Order: sequence, then structure tokens, then C-alpha cells
Amino acid sequence: SPIFTLLSELLHSSPPNGSTLTLLGISGDPTMDGGQRRMSIDNEKVQLPISPKALVVHDPSLNQGGQINSPVFAANRDPMQNGSAEAVICNSKKLEDAMQEIGLKIKHHEDNVKFLKAQKNRLDDSILDIRVVLGKTHSASETGSENKESSNGQNEEETIEQILSFDKSAASICVQLQKHTGTQITHIPFMKDMIGIIALLGKVDDDNLSRTLSDYLGLETMLGVVCKTRDGLKALETYDKEGLINKSSGLHGLGASIGRPLDDRYLVICLENLRPYAGKFIADDPQRRLDIKKPRYLNEETPPGFLGFAVNMINIDTANLYCVTSTGHGLRETLFYRLFSHLQVYKTRADMLQALPLIADGAISLDGGIIKSCGISSLGEREVKIKFPKSSGRPNVPENYYETENRMKELKWKRARFVDDLQREQTLLDHAKFNFEIKKQEFVKFLAQSSSYVSAPQFPAGGERSTPIS
Repeated sequence: SPIFTLLSELLHSSPPNGSTLTLLGISGDPTMDGGQRRMSIDNEKVQLPISPKALVVHDPSLNQGGQINSPVFAANRDPMQNGSAEAVICNSKKLEDAMQEIGLKIKHHEDNVKFLKAQKNRLDDSILDIRVVLGKTHSASETGSENKESSNGQNEEETIEQILSFDKSAASICVQLQKHTGTQITHIPFMKDMIGIIALLGKVDDDNLSRTLSDYLGLETMLGVVCKTRDGLKALETYDKEGLINKSSGLHGLGASIGRPLDDRYLVICLENLRPYAGKFIADDPQRRLDIKKPRYLNEETPPGFLGFAVNMINIDTANLYCVTSTGHGLRETLFYRLFSHLQVYKTRADMLQALPLIADGAISLDGGIIKSCGISSLGEREVKIKFPKSSGRPNVPENYYETENRMKELKWKRARFVDDLQREQTLLDHAKFNFEIKKQEFVKFLAQSSSYVSAPQFPAGGERSTPIS
């Protein structure tokens, strides 16, 4: 029985009030007068009998006439008057049963809290995904940023003009060729393999987001050329026998032919050489956004201000969503996943810094904060010369736009109900834990009183005493 185990533990602890604690190994002798039992004291090994009849303990609260002088246990006076260990076992069992019952309640409420948290987190993820799909990111001005730059954004034509201003760049030459040669471009092998310039392959819904993403990538990357295959990469630039660039062929030759000689180095990304995203996509999303696990604290809460992942905030033309590569992949899971990976987006710099323990692959904020990677941040004034064009209207949203809006409202309503249930279950759990602590204290106090009751033998006024067996 657990009472015996706990009594044994009390043997090695300090007795209450500094008194000496002695547990008795007791054996019965039916030949003694008055049904008394002879007792032997064993301080080295505690042996408590299975049968309560083998235990007779002198109760100092009884005088010679059998009258009660003082109570031993106020709640258990009648059973203990008989000097029976049955009272100890009975009350111990009651306390154990009560603690076990409360423990089961605690387990029940803990399971409910765990379930409700999981459901709430699932709804949070769905709401966040739909918000990204609908392009409902908040501008930095809405979050109190002091950024005074225009949030009207720029269209694609303005981005093209910005690229053309770098007249001796590879990006400028490619844009010029695509703009003026029309169908003739298909006769140039490497131009057939070329997809375009990074700055023109995606659009965003918020100008502050466009500015920060462009700042994160840098000018060289924004002017980078994207091609499909290794053959197209090789055709862009050829070399003579000495390893020098052949200025009469490839992109160098085309640039010279239109009066834009290519003098600077430039970045080229070959999709065939990239390792595509291998995970799942968000269900029923026409933009084929990636289903990336959201960052969470140990309590399963998403960090405040988290808006989503940068790779999912780029709007891509339908023609570039599917089968861009020979393996059937689109630009999101190849090009933009390579550029942004798991880059997180937050409303403010303060939100981003607060979530720093959850940031592994960098983060940005709509007010201009940039964390390149773990331990590396970008500070100072930003100068963005080329940025992604802003999406016009509501591009690439589901055809059932208003149905999606209603779905968002429904998910928010369900989340509110789960939050209410979660708070209620948490209150019940806290109350059950409080009751358990109360019962635990009662049990410890009961054991302390029980150990005092079966302590060293008392000698009554009539001279009767218990004699140890030799």
C-alpha cells in the first residue's frame, strides 16, 4: 500500500517539531492478558503487518478509565480511539482516491488544452495563407513607420525604364532586345532559352514590401538574367583558345550590334542547375504557393507581426507557374525559392527582432529591417534603384474572390470560438491543479500525524508498558 511506502520515506526525514520518530515492527502474542500484543522495536528495518489486527498502539489520549483526554485526529477520532491501524489505512486510501480523481481531471483538461491549441494553430495557418493569397499585407505606414516614401508603387513600364538606365548592363541589353526585336528574337539560340530579368519576373502587392525585397536581394541580383538550361547558359558567353571572352558572339556580340557594349560582369541563374523545393503546395491556390511550416514558440504561438514567407508574397505570371523547366517545375519552387528560401516577413522591425530566436534563414520587415542570415543584419540608409513592380488591382486571385473572403471570415469566427474554449479549459486546468496541491498538503500532514501516533511506546499511569521481544 502507498501508505507503507510513504511511512518508510518519513523514517528518513526529519520528524515534525523536532521529535524523535520510531516506527515499530510489531508481532502478536495471543497468550498475553487483555488481548494485548508484545512488540519489538526495530530501528533498522520497518516491518508493518498486512493484517491490521497485528498492530496495537498505546493511545496517550486515553486515561486508565478509557476516557479521552485529547483528540489525535479531529476528523478521525472514533476509529483512532480503538488504537487500530485500520483508521490509518482507511484515511490514507480516501486521500489517495481523492488525489487520483483530481489527477484524472487534470489529465482530461490537459488533453483538451492540447487539442484546442492544435486547432487554433491550424486555423491561424489557414488564415495567414488566405491573407497572403488575397494580398492583404499591411504597409509600413499602417504600422506607425516613419517611412515617408510613396506607397503607390510603380508599374512594370517604370521598372523597365529603370533597367534601361543601366545601359551597359546585360539586363539592359536583354530588355532592349525583347522590346524592339519582337519575333526576330526567337532566331537567337540563347534568347530562346532566356526567361527574363529577375526584377520583371515577379510582382508584389505592397510598395514597401517591394522596396525591402529588392534591397534584400541587391542590385546585382535584381538585374540578374534567368535562363532555363545549361546550353542556354553556355551560349550567353563564349571564349577563345586563351580563355578570353569572345566579344563578337553571345550577349556581348548582340550588345555591340545595338550600340550597348557589355562591359560589366553580370549574374546568370540557370534553372536546370537549381534544386527545386521538395515540399507540398498550399491546396487550391492558383498561385501555387509553398506550404512551409510557420515559425512557432514552444507554446505553439506564432510570433506577433509575422506576415508570411517572402517566397509566397511574389505574384508570378500564370505562364511561369507551371512547367518552366524540363522537369515540370515553375518559377516559385525554383528561382524564387532559391532567392528567398524561408525568408520571413514581419510588420515592423520590432516584431522581427522579438522573433529573432525563430529566424534561421533571414527576415525582413515592411519598415525596412533586414536580417540577411543568423547573426548578419543590414543597417544604414537604403538606396533602392530597381524594385519589383506593384501588382495592379487584384491579379491572380481566385475567381471566387468573394467566396474566399467569406471563408476568411468563417475561419476567424471559428478561431474566436476555439480561443474562448481554450481559455475556459485553461481556467479549469488551473483550478484542478490548485485542488491537487491542497489534497497533497493534506496527505503529507496526515502522514506526519500518523507517524507521530505510532512513535515510541508511551507508559500509562497504571505502569502498563509494551516490552520488546528479546
